[in-house]
Amino acid sequence: MTQISGKRVLVAGGAGFLGSHLCETLLQQGCEVLCVDNFFSSTRRNVEHLIADPRFELMRHDVTFPLYVAVDEIFNLACPASPVHYQFDPVQTTKTSVIGAINMLGLAKRVKAKVFQASTSEVYGDPTVHPQPESYWGNVNPIGFRSCYDEGKRCAETLFFDYHRQHGLQVKVARIFNTYGPRMHPHDGRVVSNFIVQALKGENITIYGEGSQTRSFCYVDDLIDGFLRLMATPADVTGPVNLGNPNEFTIRELAEMVIELTGSRSRLVFERLPSDDPKQRRPDIGQATAVLGWRPRTQLREGLQKTIGYFEALLAQGEIFKRERAGVL
Repeated sequence: MTQISGKRVLVAGGAGFLGSHLCETLLQQGCEVLCVDNFFSSTRRNVEHLIADPRFELMRHDVTFPLYVAVDEIFNLACPASPVHYQFDPVQTTKTSVIGAINMLGLAKRVKAKVFQASTSEVYGDPTVHPQPESYWGNVNPIGFRSCYDEGKRCAETLFFDYHRQHGLQVKVARIFNTYGPRMHPHDGRVVSNFIVQALKGENITIYGEGSQTRSFCYVDDLIDGFLRLMATPADVTGPVNLGNPNEFTIRELAEMVIELTGSRSRLVFERLPSDDPKQRRPDIGQATAVLGWRPRTQLREGLQKTIGYFEALLAQGEIFKRERAGVL
């Protein structure tokens, strides 16, 4: 793991699934961490275990408004990342990606901080090139239901590289492919959390389409390692860099593995495929391997076992049912 001890680091979206793991790792590395979040799609519970650490500070703030703090580095993870959340208020999703990027870049420019953008494989849309290298420009519907997220993230990348060229800002851009692990929201609509929750509750497992569409699943610890390696590169390394697991599985294979690992009696049911849902998704990680010395180490079966354990604990505590009754997204 790359060491960055002694720095004051801002993590925007720090109470989310990925952000909370990043905050935790940064503290372990000896950093001071300012965690900023508006708690729209995240929860304070993800970072409660960090609050007692004197080097950790939690601030409720929406990145669509300017932020004036003194930091050495900025990780911009602020944006709802699952379809359930980002389609709930699509205008706000676009604002978070675009205006949030402008505000984080403006802050970085003022305090001369290095700034990291958590971009996404969604910038590739429904790809016509497989696997997807960073040089591929994508196949994105600009007016569809997913556009608020896809195009918002694409615009954010544009802003990052324009600030880099125009103002000499140190930027790092990572394109994140499907990531899973403990602290995923149980009702975020993502395929791993959906399947695990349905299996643990003995419900039918819902597959959209025939289940032949493919995804690549990266365990959260591997992804965070990639973040830190990219942030530690020299100034001339900007990205974008794909971060994800190149092992490809069909959605049906994932569902069958979840049923096996949970010992569930759930059955598979098939529903209509949503519009603009990518048929294939697999990263070309040649650049991450060559430039960062990074490759994911956690196999899907191992990562699923850890993730299932997290959801089993939530279920035992009644947390999943509490959230359903409260109408939490």
